[in-house]
Amino acid sequence: MCCTQFFRPVCIFDSGIGGINLLVACARMCPHTDFIYFADNFNVPYGSLPPERIRENVFAVFERIATFDPASAIVACNTATAVCIDDLRKKYTFPIVGIQPAVRQGIKVAGKCLVLATPATANSPSFARLCRLYGQGRVEVVAPPFLASYIEDNIFSYPDIDIAAQLPACSPGSVVLGCTHYVFAEEQIKNFYLCPVFDGILGTADHLKLLLSTEPTFGFRKRKIAFLGGDFQKNEKVFRLLVGKSGTI
Repeated sequence: MCCTQFFRPVCIFDSGIGGINLLVACARMCPHTDFIYFADNFNVPYGSLPPERIRENVFAVFERIATFDPASAIVACNTATAVCIDDLRKKYTFPIVGIQPAVRQGIKVAGKCLVLATPATANSPSFARLCRLYGQGRVEVVAPPFLASYIEDNIFSYPDIDIAAQLPACSPGSVVLGCTHYVFAEEQIKNFYLCPVFDGILGTADHLKLLLSTEPTFGFRKRKIAFLGGDFQKNEKVFRLLVGKSGTI
């Protein structure tokens, strides 16, 4: 696929299907923007990989992203953001947006803030800094080792993916989803804990909209949304599942 087919697209990267939640939110907020979704489904879950392997995978994808001269790129994977977004920003000149667990929002609710993360995110220095800045000593972190891959493998049961067996028994005041895969089970998590749940999706999409505010639009040309890398056919099916059979926004 030639990069000239796109009007300075926004490229969104995730290890698998998790970032499709963010793609849908961004596409709705930025209706005149072309999007290309890159995934690495065959290496899911990133949260169980060593940092060196995560970096290798992410930089390989970004070499391809760079060929599209993107207006911006989004790392829609909390794990990849935690492990290597600073190095990505040093290498590439286009704006790169990351997604982090919404601890700052979750901590505003009274009681313990439960963060459901991946093992790699939970053990990362950047997540430790986030908790020091905003956690106020009230953050409990749980990293279910198989939750992201379970959701990836059972996505076509959405919205009835049963993850109850993988959720820790506790009574938090709020829950923060530290992996975009978990967003597919957000309603179930909310019903399980009976408290507010925060995912960071809309905040990241709003950040992108602000970044693109000076970008020219392409008038009445129909915008494009494409899926590249990984199991791109599966990713497009999940996108259509979220937005309806038409697959349009």
